[in-house]
Amino acid sequence: MPSSNNLRKQPSRSLSKQDELLSIQTQYFVKLEDLKLTRKQKCLRFVYDTDTKKVMGRTPTSWSKIGLFYLIFYGMLAALVAICMWVFLQTLDPRIPKWQQDASVIGTNPGLGFRPMPKDNEESTLIWLQGTNKANYLNWFDNIMEFLDKYYTPGKIEKGNAYLKTCSYTEWPTETEVCEVDVKDWGDCSRDQFFNYYRSSPCIFLKLNKIYGWTPDYYDDPYDLPPDMPKHLQDHIRNITRLEERRNIWVSCEGENPADVEYLGPVQFYPPVQGFPGYYFPFRNSEGYLSPLVAVRFLRPVSGIVINIECRAWAKNIHYNRAERMGSVHFELLID
Repeated sequence: MPSSNNLRKQPSRSLSKQDELLSIQTQYFVKLEDLKLTRKQKCLRFVYDTDTKKVMGRTPTSWSKIGLFYLIFYGMLAALVAICMWVFLQTLDPRIPKWQQDASVIGTNPGLGFRPMPKDNEESTLIWLQGTNKANYLNWFDNIMEFLDKYYTPGKIEKGNAYLKTCSYTEWPTETEVCEVDVKDWGDCSRDQFFNYYRSSPCIFLKLNKIYGWTPDYYDDPYDLPPDMPKHLQDHIRNITRLEERRNIWVSCEGENPADVEYLGPVQFYPPVQGFPGYYFPFRNSEGYLSPLVAVRFLRPVSGIVINIECRAWAKNIHYNRAERMGSVHFELLID
């Protein structure tokens, strides 16, 4: 027979088992008093429960533990990223690109760009000028000045340690010098004359895209010029007697088709050398460097007709392909 001691212990065991089941049930079933609470009261109790002293479902101890964990976790993650970035930046030079010329995405064939470009349509290359409409030509004037502002006010760009020098064909810059771009070289294509847009004789500015370390291979021999070079440019080169003054990247602008050539009329270049002087190259990304510009003035284009124009840069190591716009730039001109 069971002893009296064993009989006394059985009720206590059953009670403790009941308490345990009741405790488990209360974790998964809503208490009756919870049903009486409004939504606002439930939200307030979730924010801070006065009975359990929990804040948003956690006790202060629990919040401190999880906060310390995430602080250490994200702190170590941020430190790892910072170390990786520091190691990566040690391999880079802020001025000299790591991959240059053939090893770079840009390559060794500089492109040609023009200004002004239409702002209302980024894909358009049409310069639609209404010379008698002041608002229209002032809009083009402001467009150009936005690009030329740093040329007219060179103090706006950082000079760094580079020395600004007035270069010439006999005075080339050193590695610590940059050549000055004199706006007076643009002649009639000046801001004082509104770049002649009000006369329906507009000026277009050409620039050569910058490629670090690229050096042009000049067409400086008047008897070794490509056969597809325009005759007027060939004659211009042959009229330059001094060899050093033929060290330029030449520029030509013509109508793309025979009809465009007829409608375009005479063209004038500034500076008169008709190209980019060689002493601006190679580009070394020096502080204060400004790309040389060629101003092209179309003196008497026929009005009322869209004229297709192609400007091309000439050097032995500038490859030309009209279909892919290599070594050239295309735009249209419409004078109303």
